[in-house]
Amino acid sequence: MLETSARLLRLLSLLQARRDWTGQELAERLGVTTRTLRTDVERLRTLGYPVEARPGVAGGYRLGAGAALPPLLLDDEEAVAVVVGLRTAAGGSLAGIEESSVRALVKLEQVLPSRLRHRIGALQAATVAVPGTGPTVDPEVLTAVASAIRANERLRFDYESRGGISSTRTTEPHRLVAWGRRWYLVAWDNEREDWRTFRVDRITPRTPTGPRFVPRELPEQDAAQYVQSNVGVAAWHYRARVRVHASAEYVKARMPIPITPEVVDADTCVIEVGSDAPHQLALYLGLLDADFEVLDNPELAEAFKNLGDRYYRAAGVI
Repeated sequence: MLETSARLLRLLSLLQARRDWTGQELAERLGVTTRTLRTDVERLRTLGYPVEARPGVAGGYRLGAGAALPPLLLDDEEAVAVVVGLRTAAGGSLAGIEESSVRALVKLEQVLPSRLRHRIGALQAATVAVPGTGPTVDPEVLTAVASAIRANERLRFDYESRGGISSTRTTEPHRLVAWGRRWYLVAWDNEREDWRTFRVDRITPRTPTGPRFVPRELPEQDAAQYVQSNVGVAAWHYRARVRVHASAEYVKARMPIPITPEVVDADTCVIEVGSDAPHQLALYLGLLDADFEVLDNPELAEAFKNLGDRYYRAAGVI
């Protein structure tokens, strides 16, 4: 009986980890025959798990949606991640989800083993959340986008650009990326035949989703790196090239905006930087604590002059 129960938990974990499985794949993972697998699937169904079966050569099993929510199986890392995520959501990062996050958090923490309580407590004690304002994301929109990503289904949505222009997009959603207090969707835009990044708070999904697609390979190493290297650059209204007398590694680590330095030598690099206004860029470059030269753009030189005059006047008061 113990062996059967452990196998059922393993089967449930596999069904939750991926949307579709063939019977042969599941049987091999569990080390049983397909007949035993069918018996185990029936046991899960009696426990309230809506396991769907599709006949035929391309058939298989998937964990579907039921009338009631059955118990979910989480490993240690997933449980910690859920608690941390719920505590973050309870703090207001997602619109309208704070109260329900607290209720779910209470239920989960009641059943956490002591070893996980210690890990989460240590993380909580060492973490301070900085309050702030910014765009919030409807949790239903976030869930709809995440579901389409998991199912490899095309996602159609109405989108409002930064300039307020509305359009309808058809995409192959790849990943959701949280950056600061904003959520971004990295997706292949089918009409434009290229990768695009969308602000999730500007997305209004259209239903139903589909059809299914074969995921493409992202041109960057990962989705987070892709968002970081594209979102900031696309939003720049003002650009300049600057030679910095410091190593490329040092400059990249110090700048508060994503950059890719051009290495000149071990102690010199050239960077292309941008911001919404020249004075913002002057402040960014001042954080480097290194000598630099502006290679173009006289507006930036004027911004440095004005900033220097302001600092000089402030120093004269002392």
